[in-house]
Parts: sequence; structure tokens; C-alpha cells
Amino acid sequence: MARQFIFAIFCVLLLSGNAAAGWYHVENYEGTIGSLPVHVSLQTYDSFGSGITVEGSYFYDARQSPIAVYGKLNGTALVLCEISGNKEFDRILVIGSKTPIDTTGCPFSLDMAEGGATGTWSKGTDTYPVTLKKVASLDDTGDTKVDGVVEIPFWAETAADRFAGVYTNTDSGTCMAKMQVIKKSSGKVIQAITFKDDDCNAGMLMTPIYMNVQKWVEGGRDIISVNFRGGGAGESEDYVFNRATGKYQQKK
Repeated sequence: MARQFIFAIFCVLLLSGNAAAGWYHVENYEGTIGSLPVHVSLQTYDSFGSGITVEGSYFYDARQSPIAVYGKLNGTALVLCEISGNKEFDRILVIGSKTPIDTTGCPFSLDMAEGGATGTWSKGTDTYPVTLKKVASLDDTGDTKVDGVVEIPFWAETAADRFAGVYTNTDSGTCMAKMQVIKKSSGKVIQAITFKDDDCNAGMLMTPIYMNVQKWVEGGRDIISVNFRGGGAGESEDYVFNRATGKYQQKK
């Protein structure tokens, strides 16, 4: 019930703003922060009342733990802030703000180009160069285009695993073809979950694309929910980890 309420709130916010004219415009990058390899995924919007025009998810290859980001794109200049906790995540990315968000002092300062981005990541007295190369993109705000292998690093995670959606074009449209379960300790895909989805709705609910897989807890167990677009707040399929098999299985 709480998850459906959150989805409904976001749909109302999206439909009341300029972003309703589009859907998903996502670009994926590989590169480095300092000497550390990273993967970055950014979704751009026209704008919300808060002034946010970019939301995204990135992870250091060595840690495999997704970090939610948001920011403002002005021409080719992009400033990105990192979400620091659950309260900030809910306030900025779930509920949203009708007043301008201040990005002063946020760590990423990037110059965006057609093939990638360069800039810096700074916090306190530490400053590191950032170099990113665009490796894939998804755009269905007009004629749908999918370039490269589009893997979306969802914000949801457990202590052991992160989750990535592989998006592709099908005869029925663009959607998530499978959800990969990736072991953080190794960075290896340990499971790929496909869906009975003839209408191509998986991972396409009107939320930030990174929120199309969510985690919640029931009876002390982590539940992983996959969103499907559909009337109203959409639908979801829930998965739970089976300790006996070492795999996630659909919750009954």
C-alpha cells in the first residue's frame, strides 16, 4: 500500500509538470573518478518545480553499491549532488520539492559533451578529476532509440546484492527485458530474472527509471519489487531470496 501511494504521488507530480511531455531519456557512462573506475547513469527531464533536471545512479566498480544523485543541467554544465540518507532520498527523489533545490557545494561539476563528460568530484579538501565516456542510451521521448546495451543501476539494493535492468526494444515497445542480480562482493551477475510480459511493461512505470525496482522489508526478509506500467499507479511483482537455492523467486 505504501509503495503504491508513493508511485501515485510521483505520477501526480510528473503529470503536473513539463516532464509529462516526455518519458525516459537516459544516458550511461563508464569512466573514472580519480583513479577509481565507475559506472554512471543519468536521466534528464525538462524540469520540476525544484529546478532538478537530472536524476541518476552511479557506483564504484570496486564497491558495487548504487549512489543516488540529482542535479541541474545548464547548457553543458552539470552539477550533481549525492543523496546522503533515507530522509533526503524521500524528500528530494520520492516526494519532491516545489521550492528550488540548492546545489551549491555538491560534489560533481561536469562539462557534458556528445560522447561523454569531464570535470571534478570535490568534497572538503579532496578534489579528483572525473572522465566519463558515453556507452549506451535510451530515449523514448519521441521516436524510440536504444543505443548500446542499456543497463540501469536501480537505487534498490540489499546488503549483499544490487540490481540492474537490461532495457531493449521489442515488437511491443521498449521495456526491461530482464533484471540482473549482481553480487556486490564480486561484481558478478548471479541471476537474471525474465518476465512474462507480452505487452512490454516491465520497468516502465512513470517514476525515475531507477525506482522501477524497489526494496522493502516484510517479516525481516528483503522483498524486491519490479514495477510494471499499467492504469493508475501500475502493478508490481515481488521477489524474495530463497536461502535454499541461493536465488530470488517470485513471492506467492
